[in-house]
Amino acid sequence: MAHAAFVIHSRPYRETSQLVEVFTREQGRQSLVAKGSRQPRSPLKGLLQPFVPLRLGFAGKGELKNLHSAEASAPAIALVGPALYSGLYLNELIYYLLEIQTPFDEVFDAYHKTLRKLANGDGIEPCLRHFEFYMLNVLGYGVDFTQDAETGEAIRPGGWYGYRPESGFIALAQAEPGAYPGDHLQALAELDLSRAEVLVSAKRFSRQALGPYLGGRALRSRTLFIKGKRGSRSE
Repeated sequence: MAHAAFVIHSRPYRETSQLVEVFTREQGRQSLVAKGSRQPRSPLKGLLQPFVPLRLGFAGKGELKNLHSAEASAPAIALVGPALYSGLYLNELIYYLLEIQTPFDEVFDAYHKTLRKLANGDGIEPCLRHFEFYMLNVLGYGVDFTQDAETGEAIRPGGWYGYRPESGFIALAQAEPGAYPGDHLQALAELDLSRAEVLVSAKRFSRQALGPYLGGRALRSRTLFIKGKRGSRSE
């Protein structure tokens, strides 16, 4: 049986092979050995790349399986510049947040849809925030943007709120560093990212909410993005 899949990470293995981390629709994340894929005449050479829709056949017991067939099911999704770094960021979220060999078919579809949006030139920040919020909810890490986590009272548009990890938003007596305006939380409850200031709050919340589950890792995609921006300024 062939599985719809994307490569999210790969590295050399022995002299001519690769260890490939893939995200499949039916079987979630899988770790595969692609034997001989680095040989000059291998049919797999150049195929096992990020953002290429694939059909993969694999088998084996345990966590590490053998890849025995692969073909592209569609042309590569072309991501360049900031969209490329954003796609790599999505791959890191998949790699670090999803348990191996656990099906997440709806996450797969959302991931594929987000890649297409990035390739089509949709706003990068809204695309990423929507995917992050979706991931938080699917994994059970989401919070309620509509009510105070301590009192249960409705969020007030004129109020100020602090975020308490894994609990939610707590009313503050007054504005303080790091506080969220109530009207921003009401917009986030509706995933309304049309205002620039709400988009900033959404990004800050995503960093706070995802941080504990990423284990404090410095994501490589962010490092590459920063280096890319510095390089473009120096040209």
